[in-house]
Amino acid sequence: MVCMSTPATEAAAALPDFEATTGYWQRIVDASELTQPIAPPYQYSYPARLRDGRYLVLPLRGMPSQPGRCVASLIANQASLDVVQTLAQAMAVEARGFAVDAVVGLPTLGLAFAPGVAQALGHARYVPLGYSRKYWYQDELSEPVSSITTPGKGKLLYVDPNQLPLLAGKRVLVVDDAVSSGTTMVSGLRLLERCGAEVVAIAVAMRQGTQWRDKLRNAAGEPIPVVGAFDSPRMVRTPEGWVPEA
Repeated sequence: MVCMSTPATEAAAALPDFEATTGYWQRIVDASELTQPIAPPYQYSYPARLRDGRYLVLPLRGMPSQPGRCVASLIANQASLDVVQTLAQAMAVEARGFAVDAVVGLPTLGLAFAPGVAQALGHARYVPLGYSRKYWYQDELSEPVSSITTPGKGKLLYVDPNQLPLLAGKRVLVVDDAVSSGTTMVSGLRLLERCGAEVVAIAVAMRQGTQWRDKLRNAAGEPIPVVGAFDSPRMVRTPEGWVPEA
C-alpha cells in the first residue's frame, strides 16, 4: 500500500514530536468528553481548564530558542467563532469589576477578542492598535515589539493619532490573546502611557507561565492586574512526555 502525504501530515513531520493543528481550537468540551488525561505527562496537547470547569484542548508547540521546552498554542484567528466568543465572554466576566472607559486591542490575535470583550462590557467600540503604518501615522506614536512566538526586532506597534481622544485621560482595559514573556504587552503599555491612557487592567484568553508577572506595571511601578479565561504552564520534556516546568 502506498500512503499519500497531505499538507497536514507534511506540516506535522516538519515539527518532530508535535501534531498538525488543523483540528484544534474548534470546541470547548466537558471533562467527560476529553480523550486525553487531565494530569501530566502530556504528549501532543494540553487540556486548558476554563473558569466554568470546561476544557479547551490546545496543541503543544516547541520553542526553537529553548530546546526541550514547549508551550500550549492558541491561534485565535484559526479558532471556531464559538470558541472565540466563549473566551471573549469569559475575559469580560473577569474584567467587569474594573469600570473601564475604553477597551484597547493588541495585534494581531488580540484583535480577535477585543470586539467581543468590549461589547460584553457595554462598549459600542474599541481602540485597535496595529503593526501596519498608515501614511498619516506619527513615529512618536509607535513602539518596537517582539514576542515569544515572533522574536527579533524590526516590528513596530502603532496607534492611529485619530484615536487619541479615546485614550487620553481614560481608564483602559488592554486585551490580547495571551501573555507569556510579557514583552509584547510591555510595548503596548509604553505606547498607551504616551497616549495619556491609564491602563487599569489587562485581559487575555491565556495566561501562560509566570515570566510576565513582574514586568507588567503602571507608571507608578504598581502591578497591573491581569485576568484570563484560563492558565497554561510552560512545559519541559521528560522521558514520559511533557510536564509543567517547576
